[in-house]
Amino acid sequence: MSDEEFDDDYSANEQEKEGEEGEEEKDPAEEEESLVPCLLTEELMKEGLSLLCKTGNGLAHAYVKLEAKEKDLTDISLLQNYIHLRYVDLSENKLRDLSPLGSLIHLLWLKVDGNRLTSPHLPELPYLQIASFAFNRIRDTDGITHPRLGSLSLKGNEIQVISGLDLGKLTSLHTLELRGNKLQTTAGLHLPKLRNLYLAQNFITHLEGLEELVQLTSLHLRDNKLETLDGFSKSMKCLQYLNLRGNGILNLQEMAKLQVLPMLRALVLMDNPCSDETEYRMEALVLLPHLERLDKDFFEEDERAEAQETRQRRQDEAQEVEESAQGEVSE
Repeated sequence: MSDEEFDDDYSANEQEKEGEEGEEEKDPAEEEESLVPCLLTEELMKEGLSLLCKTGNGLAHAYVKLEAKEKDLTDISLLQNYIHLRYVDLSENKLRDLSPLGSLIHLLWLKVDGNRLTSPHLPELPYLQIASFAFNRIRDTDGITHPRLGSLSLKGNEIQVISGLDLGKLTSLHTLELRGNKLQTTAGLHLPKLRNLYLAQNFITHLEGLEELVQLTSLHLRDNKLETLDGFSKSMKCLQYLNLRGNGILNLQEMAKLQVLPMLRALVLMDNPCSDETEYRMEALVLLPHLERLDKDFFEEDERAEAQETRQRRQDEAQEVEESAQGEVSE
């Protein structure tokens, strides 16, 4: 695992998007009243178009990439005429309606971060593979039905419940970013092909529905409200990396509940109350012998040997207690 996987904080520029310290939050109603209409024009299109490529039939050429960031746009109706676009970046505008994008049937990549969207709903785009709706005002996850979508970012929104995300509509989704929302549970993820799930900086108090994530390899749950580790399933046979930093796990024995994860190799538990215990590191290795790394540090061979001795001693003691109990019963 790389340090980037270990530390799933927002990057510096993402933190800036969430608002500078001390900046007063504006009332959405006041913002809408003061919103000045701003249309995407042919002139702006000419400024933002690039990457000349052959069209689908190979008989002509067209520009397939558009970047129109920070233009105060409120209306992108003109895009309906540019059906050959494949890469579109409309970040940091004032958009509330993306319906004109429905005409872009060749679209592969879409970024609309930092707008005023309340929903990610779009007409189905058959070739869309990467989409980012970060830092909008989105409240739900319904209406996402793109069959080739592999990576979806909805971080920094106002989503409280996950719904509408299932394999029947999202047959290719492998990476889902829901960091920095208002989720209280993981229920609603019916995505057995998902491999990477980012749920840090929510308000999650309990884990539900994880048994369906049979191909998940990386799960980020940093800075939530978990106090126990209930909810993990033996069906999660591919999970290798689990970040639980900054939750409220009190008891070291909660780690025993992770024994159902046969491929778990890297665990991050720092900044939980249990990580202050004297035997924190050793207890993790005793309970999870296949673990290779706890927090930032890999386990050394001498630690593994000590953990094995402790594990064997406990097994012997447990066996003695059991034999003694059976002896008393027979008498």
